[in-house]
Amino acid sequence: MAANILIVEDEEPIQILLAYNFESEGYAVRSTANGEEAVRLASEEKPDLVVLDWMLPGMSGIEACRALRAKPETREIPIIMLTARGEESERVRGLATGADDYIVKPFSVPELLARVKTILRRSNPAAAAEELQAGDIVLNRRTRRVTRAKRDIGLSPTEFRLLEHLMGNAGRVYSRSQLLDAVWGRDNFVDERTVDVHVGRLRGQLKRGRETDPIRTVRGMGYSFNERFGR
Repeated sequence: MAANILIVEDEEPIQILLAYNFESEGYAVRSTANGEEAVRLASEEKPDLVVLDWMLPGMSGIEACRALRAKPETREIPIIMLTARGEESERVRGLATGADDYIVKPFSVPELLARVKTILRRSNPAAAAEELQAGDIVLNRRTRRVTRAKRDIGLSPTEFRLLEHLMGNAGRVYSRSQLLDAVWGRDNFVDERTVDVHVGRLRGQLKRGRETDPIRTVRGMGYSFNERFGR
Protein backbone atom coordinates (compact mmCIF):
# COMPACT_ATOMS: atom_id res chain seq x y z
CA MET A 1 0.00 0.00 0.00
CA ALA A 2 1.29 3.39 -0.99
CA ALA A 3 0.15 5.07 2.23
CA ASN A 4 -2.30 4.69 5.08
CA ILE A 5 -5.21 7.15 5.06
CA LEU A 6 -7.70 7.71 7.86
CA ILE A 7 -11.11 8.96 6.65
CA VAL A 8 -13.22 10.76 9.26
CA GLU A 9 -16.66 11.35 7.72
CA ASP A 10 -20.13 10.82 9.18
CA GLU A 11 -22.01 10.88 5.85
CA GLU A 12 -21.90 7.23 4.82
CA PRO A 13 -22.17 7.77 1.03
CA ILE A 14 -19.20 10.17 1.11
CA GLN A 15 -17.23 7.84 3.36
CA ILE A 16 -17.85 4.93 0.96
CA LEU A 17 -16.97 7.10 -2.06
CA LEU A 18 -13.70 8.23 -0.52
CA ALA A 19 -12.72 4.75 0.64
CA TYR A 20 -13.43 3.26 -2.80
CA ASN A 21 -11.37 5.87 -4.64
CA PHE A 22 -8.45 5.80 -2.22
CA GLU A 23 -8.32 2.01 -2.28
CA SER A 24 -8.46 2.11 -6.10
CA GLU A 25 -5.32 4.24 -5.96
CA GLY A 26 -3.60 1.62 -3.82
CA TYR A 27 -3.92 3.33 -0.44
CA ALA A 28 -4.74 1.44 2.76
CA VAL A 29 -7.89 2.98 4.24
CA ARG A 30 -9.43 3.11 7.70
CA SER A 31 -12.73 4.94 8.21
CA THR A 32 -14.66 6.32 11.17
CA ALA A 33 -17.56 8.73 11.67
CA ASN A 34 -16.48 9.86 15.12
CA GLY A 35 -14.00 12.57 16.12
CA GLU A 36 -12.94 10.96 19.39
CA GLU A 37 -12.40 7.65 17.61
CA ALA A 38 -10.37 9.43 14.93
CA VAL A 39 -7.99 10.89 17.53
CA ARG A 40 -7.58 7.48 19.15
CA LEU A 41 -6.97 5.68 15.85
CA ALA A 42 -4.49 8.30 14.68
CA SER A 43 -2.57 8.00 17.96
CA GLU A 44 -2.44 4.21 17.76
CA GLU A 45 -1.93 3.65 14.04
CA LYS A 46 -0.07 6.79 12.86
CA PRO A 47 -1.72 7.14 9.42
CA ASP A 48 0.18 8.95 6.70
CA LEU A 49 -2.72 11.36 6.19
CA VAL A 50 -6.13 12.18 7.70
CA VAL A 51 -9.14 13.30 5.65
CA LEU A 52 -11.28 15.03 8.27
CA ASP A 53 -14.84 16.30 7.95
CA TRP A 54 -15.59 19.56 9.74
CA MET A 55 -19.13 18.74 10.86
CA LEU A 56 -19.08 15.60 13.01
CA PRO A 57 -21.39 14.46 15.82
CA GLY A 58 -19.86 14.95 19.24
CA MET A 59 -16.30 16.15 18.77
CA SER A 60 -16.24 18.35 15.66
CA GLY A 61 -13.57 18.15 12.98
CA ILE A 62 -12.07 21.41 14.23
CA GLU A 63 -11.82 20.01 17.76
CA ALA A 64 -10.36 16.74 16.45
CA CYS A 65 -7.81 18.70 14.42
CA ARG A 66 -6.77 20.66 17.52
CA ALA A 67 -6.49 17.43 19.51
CA LEU A 68 -4.30 15.82 16.85
CA ARG A 69 -2.03 18.85 16.69
CA ALA A 70 -1.73 18.91 20.48
CA LYS A 71 -0.43 15.32 20.76
CA PRO A 72 3.29 14.77 20.03
CA GLU A 73 2.62 11.44 18.31
CA THR A 74 0.10 12.92 15.85
CA ARG A 75 1.34 16.49 15.54
CA GLU A 76 3.03 15.96 12.18
CA ILE A 77 0.31 13.90 10.46
CA PRO A 78 -1.04 15.84 7.43
CA ILE A 79 -4.74 16.74 7.63
CA ILE A 80 -7.10 17.64 4.79
CA MET A 81 -10.31 19.22 6.05
CA LEU A 82 -13.61 18.53 4.26
CA THR A 83 -16.47 20.95 4.79
CA ALA A 84 -19.56 22.54 3.30
CA ARG A 85 -18.38 25.88 4.71
CA GLY A 86 -16.98 27.77 1.76
CA GLU A 87 -16.57 31.25 3.24
CA GLU A 88 -13.06 32.66 3.32
CA SER A 89 -13.23 33.21 7.09
CA GLU A 90 -14.07 29.54 7.63
CA ARG A 91 -11.25 28.39 5.38
CA VAL A 92 -8.84 30.58 7.32
CA ARG A 93 -10.17 29.16 10.58
CA GLY A 94 -9.68 25.59 9.41
CA LEU A 95 -6.13 26.23 8.25
CA ALA A 96 -5.31 28.19 11.42
CA THR A 97 -6.44 25.22 13.50
CA GLY A 98 -3.74 23.11 11.88
CA ALA A 99 -5.20 21.62 8.69
CA ASP A 100 -2.76 21.34 5.81
CA ASP A 101 -5.42 21.77 3.13
CA TYR A 102 -9.11 22.53 2.79
CA ILE A 103 -11.67 21.05 0.36
CA VAL A 104 -15.19 22.46 0.05
CA LYS A 105 -18.14 20.12 -0.53
CA PRO A 106 -19.28 19.17 -3.10
CA PHE A 107 -15.76 18.39 -4.21
CA SER A 108 -14.01 16.85 -7.19
CA VAL A 109 -12.61 13.41 -6.37
CA PRO A 110 -9.73 13.74 -8.90
CA GLU A 111 -8.81 17.08 -7.32
CA LEU A 112 -8.85 15.57 -3.84
CA LEU A 113 -6.68 12.66 -5.00
CA ALA A 114 -4.24 15.10 -6.58
CA ARG A 115 -4.01 17.11 -3.36
CA VAL A 116 -3.47 13.95 -1.33
CA LYS A 117 -0.61 12.92 -3.61
CA THR A 118 0.95 16.38 -3.38
CA ILE A 119 0.84 16.41 0.42
CA LEU A 120 2.17 12.85 0.70
CA ARG A 121 4.98 13.64 -1.74
CA ARG A 122 6.02 16.48 0.55
CA SER A 123 5.47 14.81 3.93
CA ASN A 124 6.28 11.18 3.16
CA PRO A 125 8.22 10.71 -0.09
CA ALA A 126 8.43 6.93 0.35
CA ALA A 127 4.66 6.65 0.62
CA ALA A 128 4.09 8.60 -2.60
CA ALA A 129 7.01 7.25 -4.64
CA GLU A 130 6.18 5.13 -7.68
CA GLU A 131 9.30 3.05 -7.12
CA LEU A 132 10.92 1.73 -3.94
CA GLN A 133 14.52 0.56 -3.91
CA ALA A 134 16.76 -1.04 -1.30
CA GLY A 135 20.11 -2.36 -2.41
CA ASP A 136 19.51 -4.35 -5.59
CA ILE A 137 15.79 -4.88 -4.94
CA VAL A 138 13.46 -2.59 -6.88
CA LEU A 139 9.67 -2.54 -6.45
CA ASN A 140 7.55 -0.60 -8.95
CA ARG A 141 4.07 0.23 -7.68
CA ARG A 142 2.66 1.19 -11.07
CA THR A 143 3.76 -1.90 -13.01
CA ARG A 144 3.56 -4.21 -9.95
CA ARG A 145 7.00 -5.51 -10.88
CA VAL A 146 9.77 -6.57 -8.48
CA THR A 147 13.35 -7.17 -9.55
CA ARG A 148 16.54 -8.12 -7.74
CA ALA A 149 19.84 -7.47 -9.47
CA LYS A 150 17.68 -6.69 -12.55
CA ARG A 151 16.16 -10.19 -12.41
CA ASP A 152 12.37 -10.44 -12.24
CA ILE A 153 10.98 -11.85 -9.00
CA GLY A 154 7.56 -13.51 -9.28
CA LEU A 155 5.35 -12.63 -6.31
CA SER A 156 1.70 -13.23 -5.53
CA PRO A 157 -0.47 -10.13 -4.92
CA THR A 158 -0.29 -10.71 -1.16
CA GLU A 159 3.49 -11.13 -1.17
CA PHE A 160 3.81 -7.96 -3.28
CA ARG A 161 1.76 -5.98 -0.73
CA LEU A 162 3.80 -7.48 2.11
CA LEU A 163 7.11 -6.53 0.50
CA GLU A 164 5.78 -3.07 -0.40
CA HIS A 165 4.75 -2.45 3.20
CA LEU A 166 8.07 -3.59 4.63
CA MET A 167 10.16 -1.66 2.08
CA GLY A 168 8.06 1.46 2.54
CA ASN A 169 8.70 1.30 6.28
CA ALA A 170 12.28 0.05 6.32
CA GLY A 171 13.80 -0.09 9.78
CA ARG A 172 10.49 -0.61 11.61
CA VAL A 173 9.65 -3.93 13.23
CA TYR A 174 6.11 -5.28 12.81
CA SER A 175 4.40 -7.99 14.79
CA ARG A 176 2.29 -10.57 12.98
CA SER A 177 -0.93 -8.86 14.07
CA GLN A 178 0.31 -5.49 12.79
CA LEU A 179 1.16 -7.01 9.42
CA LEU A 180 -2.26 -8.65 9.26
CA ASP A 181 -3.91 -5.25 9.75
CA ALA A 182 -1.65 -3.47 7.26
CA VAL A 183 -1.54 -6.08 4.47
CA TRP A 184 -4.70 -8.17 4.86
CA GLY A 185 -6.90 -5.50 6.45
CA ARG A 186 -8.27 -5.08 9.95
CA ASP A 187 -11.49 -6.93 9.15
CA ASN A 188 -9.70 -10.07 8.00
CA PHE A 189 -10.34 -13.58 9.26
CA VAL A 190 -6.79 -14.79 8.65
CA ASP A 191 -4.77 -16.65 11.25
CA GLU A 192 -1.51 -14.99 12.32
CA ARG A 193 0.40 -18.07 11.18
CA THR A 194 -0.50 -17.06 7.63
CA VAL A 195 1.97 -14.18 7.99
CA ASP A 196 4.80 -16.66 8.60
CA VAL A 197 3.80 -18.64 5.50
CA HIS A 198 3.82 -15.59 3.22
CA VAL A 199 7.01 -14.17 4.75
CA GLY A 200 8.66 -17.55 4.18
CA ARG A 201 7.58 -17.59 0.53
CA LEU A 202 8.69 -13.99 0.03
CA ARG A 203 12.02 -14.68 1.68
CA GLY A 204 12.55 -17.70 -0.56
CA GLN A 205 11.84 -15.70 -3.71
CA LEU A 206 14.17 -12.88 -2.71
CA LYS A 207 16.98 -15.16 -1.51
CA ARG A 208 17.32 -17.17 -4.70
CA GLY A 209 20.93 -16.82 -5.75
CA ARG A 210 21.70 -14.51 -2.82
CA GLU A 211 23.32 -15.33 0.50
CA THR A 212 21.80 -12.52 2.54
CA ASP A 213 18.21 -12.46 3.72
CA PRO A 214 16.67 -8.95 3.47
CA ILE A 215 13.67 -9.84 5.63
CA ARG A 216 14.47 -10.80 9.15
CA THR A 217 12.91 -11.42 12.52
CA VAL A 218 14.27 -8.99 15.11
CA ARG A 219 14.77 -10.57 18.56
CA GLY A 220 11.63 -12.61 18.01
CA MET A 221 9.50 -9.43 18.00
CA GLY A 222 8.36 -9.49 14.42
CA TYR A 223 9.42 -8.81 10.86
CA SER A 224 11.28 -5.88 9.34
CA PHE A 225 13.10 -5.05 6.13
CA ASN A 226 16.86 -5.03 6.61
CA GLU A 227 18.40 -2.16 4.65
CA ARG A 228 21.91 -3.49 5.19
CA PHE A 229 21.59 -6.68 3.16
CA GLY A 230 24.14 -7.31 0.45
CA ARG A 231 26.72 -5.04 2.12
